[in-house]
Amino acid sequence: MEDKHRLLVLYASQTGNAQDVAERIGREAERRQCNLAVLSMEDFDVCCLPHVELVVFVVSTTGQGDPPDSMKEFWKFLLMRSLGHQWLERTRYALFGLGDSGYQKFNMVAKKLDKRLSDLGAHPIIGRGLGDDQHRSGYEAALDPWLTSLWATVEENFPHVFGEGMVLSDIETNALDLPKFQITYHDNVNDELLYKSSMNKESGIQDNLMECLRARAMIETANNANKSISKSNSVSPPQCFAHMIENKRLTGEDYERDVRHIEFELGCSDSQYETGDVLEVMPSQNVAAVDAFIGHCGLDPDAYITVEQRKRPNSSSGSDTMTISCQPVKLRTLVESTLDIASASPRRYFFEVMSHFATAEHEKERLQYFASTEGRDDLYQYNQKERRTVIEVLEDFPSVRLPLEWLLQLVPRLRTRMFSISSSLLAHPNQVHITVAVVSWMTPYKRKRHGLCSSWLAGLDPRKENILIPMRFHRGALKPPPPSIPLVLVGPGTGCAPFRTFIEQRALLRAVEPVAPILFFFGCRNEAKDFLYKDFWLSNMASDGVLSQERGGGFFVAFSRDQPQKVYVQHKMQEESRLIWNLLKSGAWVYVAGSATKMPTEVMSTIEEIISREGGFSKESASRWLRQLEKAGRYHVEAWS
Repeated sequence: MEDKHRLLVLYASQTGNAQDVAERIGREAERRQCNLAVLSMEDFDVCCLPHVELVVFVVSTTGQGDPPDSMKEFWKFLLMRSLGHQWLERTRYALFGLGDSGYQKFNMVAKKLDKRLSDLGAHPIIGRGLGDDQHRSGYEAALDPWLTSLWATVEENFPHVFGEGMVLSDIETNALDLPKFQITYHDNVNDELLYKSSMNKESGIQDNLMECLRARAMIETANNANKSISKSNSVSPPQCFAHMIENKRLTGEDYERDVRHIEFELGCSDSQYETGDVLEVMPSQNVAAVDAFIGHCGLDPDAYITVEQRKRPNSSSGSDTMTISCQPVKLRTLVESTLDIASASPRRYFFEVMSHFATAEHEKERLQYFASTEGRDDLYQYNQKERRTVIEVLEDFPSVRLPLEWLLQLVPRLRTRMFSISSSLLAHPNQVHITVAVVSWMTPYKRKRHGLCSSWLAGLDPRKENILIPMRFHRGALKPPPPSIPLVLVGPGTGCAPFRTFIEQRALLRAVEPVAPILFFFGCRNEAKDFLYKDFWLSNMASDGVLSQERGGGFFVAFSRDQPQKVYVQHKMQEESRLIWNLLKSGAWVYVAGSATKMPTEVMSTIEEIISREGGFSKESASRWLRQLEKAGRYHVEAWS
């Protein structure tokens, strides 16, 4: 990075919020004629960081204080001991974090990054900003004043990053930027250009599914085309295709919660996964919702298009667009496979751009108010709190007709969903199983909402149709334990999924090698309604099973609603505190999986109490003992909201 007049914005995002903030900073910088780059941390060569004069970091915190996937390699490099205290002495930075104060380790990633940057000699130009999803205005309540401070500080101390003669007071903050993408429509598209591969037909992969994947690859390529400091411009690796072979309801038919056991047969013979891995599934959208969106926006669903990224005004490339070699795709396919129109809520910039295209004056005024600082609280109540979808917002403002270029930029991406794998490849060769809770909730205005992917999966019936789904395997947060290590597992609800894998694996391995005992604490509401995988646990609890007391293990269930007082997994753990302590003393690893709200924190507090009581330690010593477990890689948490 040789251009010291450049402003670099680096972000690490898991769900898109940090990217949205980074792109907002980029837009505001471009209005000030900054020469800048906005990059994900995974696309930046961290070795170049000492050569950057001014960098803005935007980072999210995920799970139990973990960095997003895109930040892990970047963070690993920063932690290298070989980096000296003056490694970043020439670098000035600002940092904004996104988190949720409902979690114990609120904005932990931003706090750790701030400290590490300072340890390496970098100098902050303003105090870090910490956005909170729990605030009545969401993270933007902290972002708006932080950005005001950022630009004032940059103007005073780094005026050379702005365009010559730029007067900040003259900036037209309400001006509409150019869209990120440029679209080419193709009148004549022949079969050769559409790439209908005989190899795909022979493997049973439908043409429409292949076109969906090409559409996603086109958008991903266009979105990443302008990486001037990138390590790689490649799109995601090829998908694995799997056939759904079973979709079985685990909870009672009359029970309000629908939990499914779903099995897939892998279409790729070389597909491999390990204990503790997760499965990434690409969902499909409701056909009626896609049709409604296309009709409302006045789009031609049968048009064939290609998408390119428009060159940034202040980047160094000479052409107006980044040239991309790709095959045209049908517009309808692009919409249904890349844009989340009926599940995700649009972001604030969506309303700002809509205001420029509203032809009804009362709609324009309301949209301008929503996009303003004064209207931020009301927008949060209307949009995020109510989880208003894109199609619902467009229907509320019928005079707005957004061009496709803007829709592709502003509508949230249709994201893949992650599921803990609940099968052992050793026990089920060429198969993968997942446990899916069908997500549903009520909005503040009492409107029923359903999770996009879980509802879609639950509605598929492999007995009636041939169902082929693209997916990928990812390394999960639960490091697979060696068979010789004793285990303490805590997995209420669908948190039991990865532990079904652990137990299946050991049940098979014990025939050829010694395996250590397992204590498993499971929780659900009612024994008769949602005792997930009941027969499986009980069979492994029987004599000589891997959960049997004869082998030093045990299986303990907390039915929270089957008695007047509520009983949770932590209560059962307290009852078995001696067993837990004995396993911990013998080197046991602890695994916790399930809801990320209160459970992981309460389980950790319970284990700390057990260490203190059974080990005869003070509270402070027990806390240190537990922290050592974490540092030694003996305490693992996989939690989701």
